[in-house]
Amino acid sequence: MVKRLLLLLLFAAATLFEVAAQEALPGFRVRNAGNNRIVIGWINPFQNIAQISIQRSADSLGIYKTIISLADPKSVQNGFTDTKAPNDRMFYRIFYAMEGGTYYFTKAKRPDTTKLRSPALAVAPRLVIGARDIPYKYKDSIFVRNRDTLLIVNRDTLRVTAKDTVVVKATLPKEVKKPEWIPSKRIFSGLDGNVLIRLPDAPGREYSIKFYDNTELILEIPSLSEKELTLDKANFHHSGWFFFELYDDKRLVERNKFFLKP
Repeated sequence: MVKRLLLLLLFAAATLFEVAAQEALPGFRVRNAGNNRIVIGWINPFQNIAQISIQRSADSLGIYKTIISLADPKSVQNGFTDTKAPNDRMFYRIFYAMEGGTYYFTKAKRPDTTKLRSPALAVAPRLVIGARDIPYKYKDSIFVRNRDTLLIVNRDTLRVTAKDTVVVKATLPKEVKKPEWIPSKRIFSGLDGNVLIRLPDAPGREYSIKFYDNTELILEIPSLSEKELTLDKANFHHSGWFFFELYDDKRLVERNKFFLKP
């Protein structure tokens, strides 16, 4: 009886350690548990989530295959054990969609073998604003409006707020009226939601393209000779605005943006 009780306590402690190690979407944890078991775990902070699927690829920039779609995406603590991975160096990412059609892809991760620590030993990160020292739990959720977010950052006004605490404002120069956005005739989003590239003179040029999510480079085509090319919207991880730079023999030809619908 005592032995059985001890085993139950050890199992409960291990479960608590596993939960403590999980991260909130868009963060998640991928761990090599041994014996051909890859454990993917996360915390769901969204109340209006409609779908969660786990995808796997041999290359972080290659083709991803959905290995499972969760039956209960709204569960706060969730996870999946992959026992059919070809090896323990595969890349994993999570696709999740909200009610209304907005969808996102997390960044890709490989399994780690870090030993889990007791929650009592974990130290929460802290953010200092002025004279206030404010703890926050989910670093990856800092720009996401959800029920666990402690900070909301508005990049357009440089206004940072901490819930029920403090407001910091930066002095901005007087607004200069910008010309209305003109869509590109070379690179734009199509009716099917994918990205279309039309360069009729490409065979005689040395075109290259860089795609950005805000200022982060997410995709680069170093050489392009096709007159027309379609990029799947899955390459862009979420809906919204994306920026691009088109070069001809390293000379900037066009810098513009396009919008991907949910």
